[in-house]
Amino acid sequence: MPRLRIKRYLITGLLTFIPLWVTWLVFKFVLGMLAGIGAPLVGAFVAALTQIAPRLGESLNRGWLLFILALIITLAALYLLGWLANRVIGQRLLDTFDGWLARIPLVQTIYGGTKKLMAVLQQKPSGMQRVVLIDFPRRGMKVVGFVTRVMTEEGTGREMAAVYIPTTPNPTGGYLELVPVNELTPTDWTMDQAMAFIISGGAVAPDTLPASATSLTNDHAKDHA
Repeated sequence: MPRLRIKRYLITGLLTFIPLWVTWLVFKFVLGMLAGIGAPLVGAFVAALTQIAPRLGESLNRGWLLFILALIITLAALYLLGWLANRVIGQRLLDTFDGWLARIPLVQTIYGGTKKLMAVLQQKPSGMQRVVLIDFPRRGMKVVGFVTRVMTEEGTGREMAAVYIPTTPNPTGGYLELVPVNELTPTDWTMDQAMAFIISGGAVAPDTLPASATSLTNDHAKDHA
């Protein structure tokens, strides 16, 4: 009896700890990425300060303190960038910056493509649901994907959707699939619901899942068999 109780408590503790651990991993990745942006500036500032005031520079030269300072600087810069982007003068500056980047072929390809992806994901597509389910990596297995655009296939005239498939628990990496529009399973999920589903590994999800057209056709055939 005591052994069963110990086992039950250990399992309960593990199941309680795993969500906290996954949350920490995601936040650690995001915060680390943000702090990494401001780290060079903070490092240069502390190095210059050490030359002027050695004691003050040494007191600031601590790993956790540098991390916090870099994070604060990055968040402040992002806030300032967002504030400028919502002002006329800020939009003009961003347009000028985009024009400079457009002159650098490789940089423009990466920057322009990423910017278009962010803009597409923020806007609801016309005539098509953004969040869909597709068969991946094989038929019968479903994954959540985001439709980024629809194209027409030459020769056949079929409508093909470009679908971005993010990975779990880090949605910044993923796959790009070209899928016939008639093979997409539309959902009524919002972007927030889809991202919560992906990051949580499916733990945070609606109670029902939309059925694909293929599944409905098979069930209909079975009923008439």
